Amino acid sequence: MRTLWKGAITFGLVSIPVSLYPATRREELRFRMLRKSDLSPVSFKRVAESDGKEVPWDQIVKGYEYEKGKFVVLKEEDFARVDVEATQTVDIMNFVRMDEVDPLLFYKPYYLEVGKGGDKAYVLLREAMEKSGRIAIAKVVIRVRQHLAAIKPQKEGLVLELMHFPDELTDISRFAEPQERKIAAAEMKMAQQLIESMSAKWNPADYVDDYRTALEKMIEAKVEKGGSAKPAKVRRRHPENVIDLVSVLKQSIRETCAGKTTRKRQGKGKPRRKAA
Repeated sequence: MRTLWKGAITFGLVSIPVSLYPATRREELRFRMLRKSDLSPVSFKRVAESDGKEVPWDQIVKGYEYEKGKFVVLKEEDFARVDVEATQTVDIMNFVRMDEVDPLLFYKPYYLEVGKGGDKAYVLLREAMEKSGRIAIAKVVIRVRQHLAAIKPQKEGLVLELMHFPDELTDISRFAEPQERKIAAAEMKMAQQLIESMSAKWNPADYVDDYRTALEKMIEAKVEKGGSAKPAKVRRRHPENVIDLVSVLKQSIRETCAGKTTRKRQGKGKPRRKAA
């Protein structure tokens, strides 16, 4: 796997050489825009809104719209003037408790691989954070942009997770709060019972992208049949107005338990397929 970034974690006078690797992958199915009559690929042109004329790259500048229809142009030297120095370090500012940080701030994880000669300091940092119940909050420059980030213990290693700056989150007070405040004891008991009946041991293999899988199968079928395959019908559940919450919870519990029993019977009757 290609290294995204190489540098060092610094806290106090300690410096730990590390390499950064993506911790997630998302393989989207890519589609091209085609002309319906002959399936010729359609390209996009840079067209000016005022006269509809195509604009060459050397005539394009960057502008910020400070009022409706009014722009201020920024040149490359303007961006360079406010550019942050790419120091190739993950500078830890402080350590905080994980439960004190809003989960909405985290958005993209990376693996931190220890570099040559940094093993002892790397292990020390990981274990010290694990025992203290804290994570590190740092700043790092990746591809000329400064990011807020967290360093977290992850099994035998460390991960760096990019974060939104707090002022980037939408204020939750802008959204309507639920008006219902009182929950009946019977409703709470049924809700907890439903949660218990739907509880399971975490198994990552149980969770797959059903839409992508179905889409890939449909594309394969269309290719085999010369583009004539029909997509399978998707059964959609429509929301209903809940009148008697307790009775709905009871029905949900019954259906959940019945579903678990059916899956167990099917699991016993079928031999497990070996992975290819």
